[in-house]
Amino acid sequence: MTARFALLVVAKAPIPGLAKTRLSPPATPAQAAEIAAAALLDTLDAVCATPGAAPIVAMTGDLDAAARGAEIGLALRRATVIPQRGWDFGARLANAHADTAAVHAGLPVLQIGMDTPQVTPESLAAAAAPIVHDGQDAVLGPAEDGGWWALGLADPRHAQVLAGVPMSRDDTGERTLRALTECGLHPRTTRQLSDVDTMTDARAVAAACSGSRFATAVAAVHGRAVA
Repeated sequence: MTARFALLVVAKAPIPGLAKTRLSPPATPAQAAEIAAAALLDTLDAVCATPGAAPIVAMTGDLDAAARGAEIGLALRRATVIPQRGWDFGARLANAHADTAAVHAGLPVLQIGMDTPQVTPESLAAAAAPIVHDGQDAVLGPAEDGGWWALGLADPRHAQVLAGVPMSRDDTGERTLRALTECGLHPRTTRQLSDVDTMTDARAVAAACSGSRFATAVAAVHGRAVA
């Protein structure tokens, strides 16, 4: 099948003590890394099954030191993997879009992270639809914490505005929307999702994707039963 858009996942190796540190406590550093690994694996499954998508992963970190590193390495064989580069997260996002465009010239790009394992092939295709089918120049998926979980651009060069947007703040979504508008784009908003920063977030997301790797990893904290 001919790819209609590039589906970019920005991810980092889930290393204990470095991954999802806000889950601890109650999760141990090892459990937090397992939750992050499960989130990445579930996300990759959804991405690689999305119709019309060319999967690409901008990766950072040492998988040899990561939870489920070997399993993640196998899963990454289904995607094109590029290294992250840049001095801060905004710059790394902008560069990931540019590097994706170099691999998949002429394709629009939908970018997500590894913090929304409740996504499905259908929801990802719906998020990309405005830039793939509807003639829109941008789409932004807001997150419940004030950030965003998805950014779609018909022309990935516009991702350079991200280098000037402070990330991981409760107004990051608003600032990103403003930056896109100020460079002449007309972003369409797609559905809001909760990403995973705290155990409260993790339990809510796990309830939305029961039976998944992610739900199983969350349930392991305090020995909770899997729904």
